Amino acid sequence: MTDRIGAPGTGISRREFLAASGGVGTALLAGCTAGGRQSATNPTLGDPPANVSGSGGKLPYTSPPEVVQVDDQGGKVTLSTQQCRHAVHPKETMGGPIELPQVWAFKADDGPASVPGPILRTTEGNDMEVTLDNTDGMRPHTVHFHGSQKTWKNDGVPTTTGIQVEPGEKHTYSIPANVPGTHFYHCHYQTHRHIDMGMYGILRVDPKGYEPADKEYFMTVKEWDSRLNRMMAGGDAQYSPRDRNPDVFTINGKSAPRSFHPEDGSPIIVDKGDTVRVHFVNGGYMSHPLHTHNHRFEVIEHDGGVIPEVARYDQDVTNVAPAERRVIEFTADADPGIYLLHCHKVNHVMNGDSYPGGMLGAIVYREAMDSDIFGQLMEYAGYDGK
Repeated sequence: MTDRIGAPGTGISRREFLAASGGVGTALLAGCTAGGRQSATNPTLGDPPANVSGSGGKLPYTSPPEVVQVDDQGGKVTLSTQQCRHAVHPKETMGGPIELPQVWAFKADDGPASVPGPILRTTEGNDMEVTLDNTDGMRPHTVHFHGSQKTWKNDGVPTTTGIQVEPGEKHTYSIPANVPGTHFYHCHYQTHRHIDMGMYGILRVDPKGYEPADKEYFMTVKEWDSRLNRMMAGGDAQYSPRDRNPDVFTINGKSAPRSFHPEDGSPIIVDKGDTVRVHFVNGGYMSHPLHTHNHRFEVIEHDGGVIPEVARYDQDVTNVAPAERRVIEFTADADPGIYLLHCHKVNHVMNGDSYPGGMLGAIVYREAMDSDIFGQLMEYAGYDGK
């Protein structure tokens, strides 16, 4: 794991987090290995999280998504498939626990499997070789990349290319980084099922001369009908995509309050005066109007297309349709505190019948981390070292 706290991107370090939070979560952080990936015995990843019934201990748990700098790997990355369990929110607080007993996850190289999948980041002009490794798979898969002008055979659609990666096989796709922006990738075999089982992620192509913001984060939202995951795990559930009725709502795979967890979740951690850039991607099948409390933002990019400055305006809600990508930018100029970021279809901000929960995150100022209310949120999120 990296030494960053917060949503995937450029958050603060663990040392900074501990200093700002007055030691909240010290016991949990003490169990991390500096500079390495999180241990398989960590209770939030390898072993069943507290208060989660699980599916007999047969499948490993997913990890939070990581950012993979593909340029640093010579333009090559391997995406492997893995069956996992997914702890959406493992505690009994705020309507939990919530678990998807089976998901189909991607992992990059020797990294952990995650839902959403790894965030693949490259630079315009630095084309990628993406190998889909289905060696340990149990069904065919492909990978289709939005926002790349590619050759026909690299489109990742089995029906029109004749290429699908069977169990036990590998296949390498050539993906040009010729459309700068934030994009979406997913399995295109039996798409209606495989995306809903977790096979999706973000591709980021930085334009040449890209100037990053002070803080930059990636956030994928998705709604789930857990009957599908329970049915695929062999549970007593019946599901049809024609009768899809979502009951789980996530940001980067987690529901509130787990979404506030500084390692497993995706808080947007800022300092007063920061320029903050957030890359939103919708991995689901419903539109989600995303709202920021007490911060006005501009949409600077839409599906990889840069919005001209003359067409930008201040707003606090942006609707993100299925597979859409929107990049927003704002200045952290509010009274330092804790402010919500959430879907404004308010029934999506629930865990079952419990409100609040679901597709709910937070913009957290470092100055507010030593407050009693932040400590209470960390307790709800399960950030207590137990």
